[in-house]
Amino acid sequence: MSTISRRETLKQGIRLAGLLAMADSGLPALAQGEIEVPFSDYPATFTPGGTGQPRRTFDIRTIDGLTVSRDKFFVLQHNNQPEIDSNTYRLKLSGMVNNPVSLSLADLRKMRSTELIAGYECSGNSPRSFQSLSSCGRFTGVPLRDVLRQAVVGPRAREVVFLGTDRGDADVVFRQQTFKLNQQFGRSITLENALKPEPLLAWALNGEPLTVPQGAPLRLIMPGWYGVANVKWLSEIHLQEDRYVGNYQARWYRSLVGVGGTGEDAAPETQWMETEITRMHLKSTIARVRKMGSAYQMLGFVLNDGTPLKSVEVKIDDGPWQKATLDPANTRYSWKLFTFHWTGATAGEHTLVSRATDAEGNVQPTADELKRKKTFLEDNSQFPRKIIIS
Repeated sequence: MSTISRRETLKQGIRLAGLLAMADSGLPALAQGEIEVPFSDYPATFTPGGTGQPRRTFDIRTIDGLTVSRDKFFVLQHNNQPEIDSNTYRLKLSGMVNNPVSLSLADLRKMRSTELIAGYECSGNSPRSFQSLSSCGRFTGVPLRDVLRQAVVGPRAREVVFLGTDRGDADVVFRQQTFKLNQQFGRSITLENALKPEPLLAWALNGEPLTVPQGAPLRLIMPGWYGVANVKWLSEIHLQEDRYVGNYQARWYRSLVGVGGTGEDAAPETQWMETEITRMHLKSTIARVRKMGSAYQMLGFVLNDGTPLKSVEVKIDDGPWQKATLDPANTRYSWKLFTFHWTGATAGEHTLVSRATDAEGNVQPTADELKRKKTFLEDNSQFPRKIIIS
């Protein structure tokens, strides 16, 4: 199959071959005669965006490639956004290490740097927010395991705790007592996960230094994990033997799901499973629709933990599931862009929905299949979208 230019592709009705050839740019800018088809499911009060102080959401209707610019990348945090002088910044490595160290940003930059494209979402991202708490970017930094090797991990260490400079008051409940404490934000991973090649201590996004809202001067990137694990304004890495049970590790971020029994909440056979929020669950959504002539082109994305995908499918109204085309520029931990070419559309309102299946056989669930999950986090349900064709 010959490679053709974007302009030739558009002139030929956005042929599928052309989209495959040009997929590294995502959905190109509108060409002459091409029309963006609005979704009819957005409420009039929906206002994405923001400055990032203290929050910014990303309007997925503006996706135009594999990465999101710094000024559009979604921002969310629990505490303040500390402004840290990069010239005096130090990263402390403490606890069960044989060589406790305090590293400057210059020290880290002297080490072997690498780049990683990572897409992730807040664990509270869902159809309620129109998936606006998600983004994908190209991060530059040093592999976490290289830094841990400098500190020489002790033989009893099992847990790696990441503490941010940001602080805030938190209600810590112990039985019938509630303590209001001012705490650093903290999250942890096992040493086994920390020594994998993917976790990154990042100082740049899309080739530019991190902004304050993005965690400057240094943050953790955990590819394939929900946003809460990607600790910003990183101040200390502490190694210990016991599990870390900080507020945002053991209490705020967990799922509660009913397993077994008849499906009734009070059924004695039902087991209620509580799990930590860690790796992202398989999710896809349709983000944009365009029309040129009689053809329509859908663009969407998949977020997951890096497990290879088997397929992404699209269903229109009550029709069959049809295979979409994955962008060849996708990487293991990026969000995975996909397109679907739709012909023969009729006038009226239509429902469009996507679902992803990975190589391990996991299929993106419907909302009904998640009804026994009592917590709103990790909502990876299929997201039907509405458009009207005149």
